[in-house]
Amino acid sequence: MKGKIAVFCSASFEIDPKYNKVAREFVRAASLCGYGIVSGGTIKGTMGEISDELVAVGGYHRGVIPRFMKEYVYPDLTEVIWTDTMAERKILLREGTTAVVALPGGIGTLDEIMDTFACIHLKQYDGRIFVLNHEGFYEPLRNLLQHYVDEKMLSQQTMDKIGFADTTEQLLEMLQK
Repeated sequence: MKGKIAVFCSASFEIDPKYNKVAREFVRAASLCGYGIVSGGTIKGTMGEISDELVAVGGYHRGVIPRFMKEYVYPDLTEVIWTDTMAERKILLREGTTAVVALPGGIGTLDEIMDTFACIHLKQYDGRIFVLNHEGFYEPLRNLLQHYVDEKMLSQQTMDKIGFADTTEQLLEMLQK
């Protein structure tokens, strides 16, 4: 295994199917490139979709799940890590990973992105962070972060620590650099 990647994504069943499709494409390609995947490990939304895809390709998949969500655990995970809190979950999602990848997702995904970005800035996580900006999904976030740079609230050096990829192919290239 090349290493493990934490994947942040949606838990909603109501999102546009195009986001699940690109998520499946990414985890399939990453798994076939030799990466293990660490995720929230539930059956919900995109998490369930990537779990299905990893089972289909025989990929490694560790799920990190708070005990209060036990009824949603995906049944075929390679490994399950139980936590007591969402805060602990974020820490353990990153543990032992070389990078985190944010797929299109909701407020939980945004929280995970920003928490990881802060940890990188504070040298509490030495991996890399990438967001899959599929069809411009994360363009508002990129613009907000650029606003912070323009207003001197964030250094360009720190901004450079988050990579925005517009396609799965571009994301895989960035991961392998």
